[in-house]
Amino acid sequence: MKLRKREYGSSNLIGRNVERLRKERHIKQKDFIAQLQLAGLDINPTSYSKLEGQARIATDKEVFVIASVLKVQMDTLFIS
Repeated sequence: MKLRKREYGSSNLIGRNVERLRKERHIKQKDFIAQLQLAGLDINPTSYSKLEGQARIATDKEVFVIASVLKVQMDTLFIS
């Protein structure tokens, strides 16, 4: 497993949980991005990486689609 190169930012609350849940499911980042895109979310690898790293704000649509793809309730993404 690749280690994070940068510290987490403070632009969103869900990034760490999305990363943790994705890794618990043994889903590679590029595969998860592809799943998000298939679910209708227009997101590129750089933008997604910044979301996980909490370096940018997560939109409501992103939170909704990410929760759907991970098959969790949206509030699960906000629990620390």
